[in-house]
Amino acid sequence: MSSKSDILAALGSVALAKHPMPQVEIAPRLDDLIGQFEASLKAVGGTLVKEDAMSALQAKVAELVGEGQQVISQVADVTGNRETPEDPHALRDINYAVIDGEFAVAENGAVWVTEQGAGIRIAPFICENLLLVVRADSIVANMHQALKQVDLQSTGYGVFISGPSKTADIEQALVIGAHGACTLTVYLV
Repeated sequence: MSSKSDILAALGSVALAKHPMPQVEIAPRLDDLIGQFEASLKAVGGTLVKEDAMSALQAKVAELVGEGQQVISQVADVTGNRETPEDPHALRDINYAVIDGEFAVAENGAVWVTEQGAGIRIAPFICENLLLVVRADSIVANMHQALKQVDLQSTGYGVFISGPSKTADIEQALVIGAHGACTLTVYLV
């Protein structure tokens, strides 16, 4: 028997018995999910557009395109000025990405985005500014409810996005956009 086997056998003999994960039963707060989502999104640095959101989004994209910004869109009826490429390297100069979110979470302002919704996996992270579209009736109260809706078997990839990218790891100085988009705006339809 090798020393590695001896060590693993010794560890196995003193290992704790397996226990099932605890069942966490937290009653979700169901009053004013949109208000909770808006407050949570604002707390993490995002912005919510509720009033006539699709028209506001279309007007914003038209304005951006008119300014010469590079905009890709995966949302029906919203047309950017660039096609979503297959090669992720071709997105290096994208200023704005318009993407459908599957659902949103009131308690933390997160939006579930799949690869199908993004068009290309890197799009929400490589763009300078992210514009997400979420249906108002798709907001859930908390992550317990959200995780019940996640289906990676059919999507293959998905990510919760909550606010613009930020980190304070280096010298405890907050840096916005270090690992992704510098701004996040959610359009609630």
